[in-house]
Amino acid sequence: MDSIKKPNFFDSNVLGHPAGLFVLFFTEMWERFSFYGMRVLLINFLTMALVGYNPGWEWTAENAGALFGTYAMLLYLTPIVGGVIADKFTGYRWAVVIGAIIMTLGHAAMAIETEFWLYVGLALLVIGTGFFKPNMTSIISEMYKDLPEKKDGAFTIFYMGVNAGAFFGMLLCGYLAEKVGWSWGFGLAGVFMLLGTLQFWLAKPLFGKIGDVPSKVKKDETVETKSKAAPQVDENGDKLNPFTLVDKILIIITSVIGLGYAINDPLSKIGNIDLFPFEIGGISGQYIMALFGLVLFLFLVITRIARYTRIVRDRMIAVIIFAFFTVFFWMSFEQGATSLVLFARDSVNRSLTGNAALIYNIINALLTLIPLGIITWVLILLAKRTWNKIPGSNIVLAICFAGVWAIVGWMLNRDFSTTSYDVSYKVVEMPVMKDGIHQKDDEGKLMYSEVPMSHDMEVKPEYKVIEKTASIAEPVELTLHQDVKIITKDKDNSSFGYLDAERLQAAYDRAAELGVDHAVVNAKVTQIKDNEVEITVSWFSILNSFFIIAFASMFSKWWDSKYNPSAATKYALGLIIMAIGFGLLAFGSHGLQEGMKVSMIWLILAYLFHTLGELCLSPVGLSYVSKLVPARMIAFMFGMWYLAIAIGNKLAAVLGSQIEKITEAYSLSTFFLIFTIVPVVAGLIILLLNPIIKKLMHGVK
Repeated sequence: MDSIKKPNFFDSNVLGHPAGLFVLFFTEMWERFSFYGMRVLLINFLTMALVGYNPGWEWTAENAGALFGTYAMLLYLTPIVGGVIADKFTGYRWAVVIGAIIMTLGHAAMAIETEFWLYVGLALLVIGTGFFKPNMTSIISEMYKDLPEKKDGAFTIFYMGVNAGAFFGMLLCGYLAEKVGWSWGFGLAGVFMLLGTLQFWLAKPLFGKIGDVPSKVKKDETVETKSKAAPQVDENGDKLNPFTLVDKILIIITSVIGLGYAINDPLSKIGNIDLFPFEIGGISGQYIMALFGLVLFLFLVITRIARYTRIVRDRMIAVIIFAFFTVFFWMSFEQGATSLVLFARDSVNRSLTGNAALIYNIINALLTLIPLGIITWVLILLAKRTWNKIPGSNIVLAICFAGVWAIVGWMLNRDFSTTSYDVSYKVVEMPVMKDGIHQKDDEGKLMYSEVPMSHDMEVKPEYKVIEKTASIAEPVELTLHQDVKIITKDKDNSSFGYLDAERLQAAYDRAAELGVDHAVVNAKVTQIKDNEVEITVSWFSILNSFFIIAFASMFSKWWDSKYNPSAATKYALGLIIMAIGFGLLAFGSHGLQEGMKVSMIWLILAYLFHTLGELCLSPVGLSYVSKLVPARMIAFMFGMWYLAIAIGNKLAAVLGSQIEKITEAYSLSTFFLIFTIVPVVAGLIILLLNPIIKKLMHGVK
């Protein structure tokens, strides 16, 4: 009996679970490493100035947001197709390998840094994720089908791999991209995706037949069994509700319209190719089509639900209510991939000197080394138990971790050995002109802008030249009064970077390629100061993963206690707590003038509250779909749930890309107030709906 209940793969267990689970843990870790490593770079890279310390493509935030929003939207839709393909044709393991290989090619394409290969890379990542994402969890479910009591613990370990990968991906890819070059960050993501795929494939002996290609015999037997035993009623004795021809036509039409909108948004803004070239009442054709598709989809859902009996219908209505409010949560939460990246780059004071720099370096070292040490220990345990069975997989994992340790060591050493220098340089005070007219400010005074004087700049006699002082921080030894070359790091010329010979030549080459001024400025070292660290933009994004790991167990205990709140209350808490984070950003940026920067504490606190909100809401959704929806409708309703998340991600990017316009027209504080007020209102509404939702759920806890 024991041999039936306990499959062979449990014989080589690690920490009470089969070794295969930890192979999946590391596979998912490297996939999330590459995914989040690329994700944290994209908006920053696309909107970075064409000429500078680490030049990008200088896209507008709106164009970058349109592209990223479509990418993020499709990432939640392709897994629906990928899951079906794996079930019917490839099996879970092959689907994971196919997806991982396609994603590796996507990362490699993005490392080329041309517009064509950017689009190719993003398309490959979307397709690859469709194969990869749904099938990792399917393998775990199949592994534990005879031991359901261990499944919760298995998924907890697995999702630690998700967060560990996100943490190290954003930390290391972000650091390399911002300190060395974008292609290094994109390339590193691809390297670990490839190695993660290889270690998974070489671990095949651990899994036996789990996740294999579905055999034809098995499929024929399943079809035959279903046809003989197919009930005409469901588990409650209600008549089945098959999809009608109208239902299927509506699904096809709404899918085509949705895909058309997703593709057209960046295509029309970036490529000036509009698939819906019409307007009604000043509203763009793509938005009219999107609304039309949404109305058709709602008609489809309502007419299907109306055909069910009362209890089933009520429960499905409850799911739709949750899905609706899910859109508002992700619309705000996913600002972390768009507007908060731009905010961290342009409006947050990320420079620390002296004791502050030392404290940051120590905290960053502990944040990095402790989890890396724990995961390396798990790797050693896995190797001890599985070396005879899967030596190749263990060797690949060892190479991966040797690489991570090397990069981490280099990063920490670089930060600890970075020195701050004051340098003097010259700026040219130029009149602000528009249509040949010298502009005036609100008080009627003539306006001037200060432009760093590059060593080839032609200075007109009427321009005023001013000497200024800036701070540069680099892991190099410079001497007092040494002549150096510097270049701006940001749009407002508030920070500069030191140019070594390689970067200097790259700046000249890029300027020649673009036919613009190289912006290289002559400077002289005037003071040698203490250690200084400029925190990368991407570092703030790792806080979400860190806070999840830190607080997840606390929330889990809360949900298991007698104080476990209702689903609607959890939703309300998630929305309102997250809104507090944006409220803090609105408060911190209140009265911020051009050229001023806010303390990083506001952004750190914002990520804390966003994560606490996520822990309240995110785990609830899919759980209630599985509890409330009849088995025959699970696939359709899961698809609708992911559609809600996809819409939330697209809206997040569309609204987040307006940060510059709203800041210019009103203020930065006003922008963050939008994401404070909307989630609070949504949270209060769902809290008021709690009694109604409880009735609709008919006793489901």
